[in-house]
Amino acid sequence: MRKALLLIVLLGFSGAAAGQTSILGKHDADMPVNLSADKMEADLKGKTVTYSGNVIGVQGDIRLRADMMKDDSPNSKIYINGKVVVDSPATGTVTGDNAIYDLTKKFVTLSGHVVLHKQGQVTMQGSLLTVNMVTGKATLGAAPVAATANQAAAPGAPGGRVTGVITPKSQTP
Repeated sequence: MRKALLLIVLLGFSGAAAGQTSILGKHDADMPVNLSADKMEADLKGKTVTYSGNVIGVQGDIRLRADMMKDDSPNSKIYINGKVVVDSPATGTVTGDNAIYDLTKKFVTLSGHVVLHKQGQVTMQGSLLTVNMVTGKATLGAAPVAATANQAAAPGAPGGRVTGVITPKSQTP
């Protein structure tokens, strides 16, 4: 499932082609993606595949975990819901409640309780993270997110503001 790989890279803020240095560090998007879940259901007529229950996707040293992942081929989108976590030992962790990767627009949206964390350097919190994979531009907002057919509603961030802690290099171990 090559598209799952793209989502893993996307949520980790890779803004460009395979092998290019990004926030994830140097990552090869052509590496195999290993997927596992408690259940996989394919809808051959609808051209969708849904993985549910402790979904894990691994590509190289990048690891995605979630409750559910749905590949919606006709709409060129991947939906990931429930405790979405993307880990990269080189660069940190991104978490949220829901994610959508639009493969056509090369755009990812992560919503809910969004946290970007790099140990000892930065932690940012909000309710809506958008990443344009073509330009590499990422925006973190704090407004509530409405429900859709494939994604649960997400409350806004406390106080309606993006928050963060940035540690100066002089204070990092």
